[in-house]
Amino acid sequence: MKIPKSILVDPGKNSVYGSFAVAVSVWTFSYSVVFGQLLILAYYAVWLPLILVDHRRFMRHLSSAWLPLLFAAYVCLSIFWSAAPGMTARTGVQYFSHIVCAYIAARTVSVRTLTIGALVGIFAVLLYSLKVGAYSADVLDGTYNFVGAFASKNQVGFVGSLGLYFGVVFLAFYRRGRLGLILMAPVLLLSAYILVISHSATSIASIPAVLALVALLAMSKVLSRRYRRVLVLVGAGLLAVVAVVALNLGLMDFVLGIFGKDSTLTGRTYLWGQGWNAAWKSPVLGVGYAAYWVQGFSEAERLWNEFYITARTGFHFHNTYIEALVELGFVGAVLVSLIILRTLFGHLAAVVLKTWQADSVVLAGVMVLLLIRSFVEVDILNPYIMGSFLLYYSYFRLAPVPVAQRRRVPVGLAEAKPAQA
Repeated sequence: MKIPKSILVDPGKNSVYGSFAVAVSVWTFSYSVVFGQLLILAYYAVWLPLILVDHRRFMRHLSSAWLPLLFAAYVCLSIFWSAAPGMTARTGVQYFSHIVCAYIAARTVSVRTLTIGALVGIFAVLLYSLKVGAYSADVLDGTYNFVGAFASKNQVGFVGSLGLYFGVVFLAFYRRGRLGLILMAPVLLLSAYILVISHSATSIASIPAVLALVALLAMSKVLSRRYRRVLVLVGAGLLAVVAVVALNLGLMDFVLGIFGKDSTLTGRTYLWGQGWNAAWKSPVLGVGYAAYWVQGFSEAERLWNEFYITARTGFHFHNTYIEALVELGFVGAVLVSLIILRTLFGHLAAVVLKTWQADSVVLAGVMVLLLIRSFVEVDILNPYIMGSFLLYYSYFRLAPVPVAQRRRVPVGLAEAKPAQA
């Protein structure tokens, strides 16, 4: 039995396999620490073999991927100046292969299929966490939060916010019939419930802003390109003015107070200061990828002790750019920033300057969510996590997806029909 290539690699025909692959990926990103290497192997198994199915598809427009590939190469090369070369070598290869999987996904999976697969995976992930039902006390702010099968409230909160986001955009742009509305109800309710009981301030505060942006971009569909630009520019200007005025009136302290936090963001500002000091010890190249939070290193052990991280792992500076400065120096931080900005403005420009498409709106919303979180979390610098997969998928979707073409075979003279007299 011969399986057609199209049901595996054609974005218009592989919705079943694509949704399954994305759902497996979401489960891996959430629970690879819990279930071990078997999940990581499953993640590779659903993406890497697709190269053998149609390798030409992945070679077209490969030059458009130069920036992430340059960053991945820099990450791997940091082994030569790393304070922990063994850790850098292993994690660097993992990160590079993770980017390759996101590239394959962007070339074979449509945004609609990504949305469906993400919702299936998120629903399963949250159901399992609800079954585990674990809660954890935060000794820094004195709260008691739901963590499920995750290591922290922020991780489960991020998954809950993604469930809400993808559920809303599916209903707004991709639903076909009433069945989709019925199926989305439990996903949205579960995601909202998990988000609330996790008490993740970052996730709760960011999702309304992202959905507001998506609504604004969705409404711009009815406008011509000229007026669409005016709407976006005016909207961005008003948003900036409102933000400045609100901060001057003390809105930040008010919002933080709602979530039980103070102006130090539960110790984050102190942690940022420590990271900034560490970055200046090797400002250009950093200490090496994944070479700071290593057991036995004095500074890492000190911060783990100060923040009550008894597991002595899974911790970071809660800021993407400071984390990049410490590990990869100024060069790495600039590359990360360029990738984020190129992806965000690329999709926004597609909405404003080109023919309106729902896919660009959805991915622009994803990038705004990741941008907001990048100032207080580290979602894109590690392998096997949802944030970095979505970042690189969104980046690679900026280039046109190759379309399979039928090969033209010339008809031989012997096969040609004789001319009629």
